[in-house]
Amino acid sequence: MLDTPPSVNGAVAASELVVDLGAIRRNYHDLKARLGGVECGAAVKADAYGIGVERVGPTLFDAGCRTFFVATIDEGIALREILPRARIAILNGLLDGTEDVFPEFGLIPVINDLEQIARIRRMCARADRALPAMLHIDTGMSRLGLTAEDMKWIADEPDVLGGPDWLYALSHLASADEPGNPCNAIQLARFREQLPRLQQRMQASLANSAGIFLGPDYHFNLARPGFALYGGRVKDGEPSPMAPVVRLAARILQVRTVRAGETVGYGGTYTMGKDGRVATVAAGYADGYLRSLSNHGAAYIGDRRLPVVGRVSMDMLAVDVSDVDRAEIHPGGFVDLLGPHFTVNDAADAAGTIGYEILTGLGHRYTRRYIDAGSAET
Repeated sequence: MLDTPPSVNGAVAASELVVDLGAIRRNYHDLKARLGGVECGAAVKADAYGIGVERVGPTLFDAGCRTFFVATIDEGIALREILPRARIAILNGLLDGTEDVFPEFGLIPVINDLEQIARIRRMCARADRALPAMLHIDTGMSRLGLTAEDMKWIADEPDVLGGPDWLYALSHLASADEPGNPCNAIQLARFREQLPRLQQRMQASLANSAGIFLGPDYHFNLARPGFALYGGRVKDGEPSPMAPVVRLAARILQVRTVRAGETVGYGGTYTMGKDGRVATVAAGYADGYLRSLSNHGAAYIGDRRLPVVGRVSMDMLAVDVSDVDRAEIHPGGFVDLLGPHFTVNDAADAAGTIGYEILTGLGHRYTRRYIDAGSAET
């Protein structure tokens, strides 16, 4: 799928990000199959994790997804324009001053505290109808959501949840990518303990991408995968079982001979051990290729690894091409910075971070090309 050569709009662009929409569709179907009949939603926040929600959203909707999660209201409004018939939930909640926006654009607030419960109830009273909402219960993330004390108060107040059309009670797993972490079972037990305290009948949602792989006990009525849809790993330190989605190809600007003992890049952090050749490539940290990949990253021509040497700078990086035939390395040609041989997850490991940061940080100076089913441009 991702081994199609760069097109790069002729000779204009310095780099190209290829996104395989067919792989996203296959990943969605894979995750849905693992859920055994449980609804599979999708997290498309942060511009579909940097992939491009204007293309990813319709792809997932066509694949059967009907419930989408974004972080902010503006993300929800933008997604509503793309997907007029989708169910769109806002994870950041119902903030003061945003009350009119939710019904106007048909957005669903994820209610995170008691004040927001009161706010959505007032909205329902003014509208004289039950507006849709979801209820977030904190089971161990200590970030957003109702606390155990809040839930105890709710259990003692039989009418406090009256008014809205509560679609789901949800919580968020903190360590699902570590299957052996006892926090997973603790959060599951806490979630199960809190659900009976809800007077209103509502369905439940706990599993994120990695949570799907923890098994049926974590699936409940709706899963909310995100990173796995885009090829991300679901178990810490293990290869991803999902199809790779992105390929990043960058243009070679110059190839030069560098003698033994000479240094490469800012600060002279890399010294050539022998005479060789170095290619300067048009990508840097302004494009989302992290500076922490300095002397740790890799590019590829075919299946041949080209180590990144020296510091990654704002617009450029350097790779050692000493062992590649001169005919294959030339200014104007391309190397792969991300792809099947050096995935988003591999880049994250080399940079000492997580694949989420690599993926969401991919810049917009790249020419983007969307393919489907492996070959056709879309």
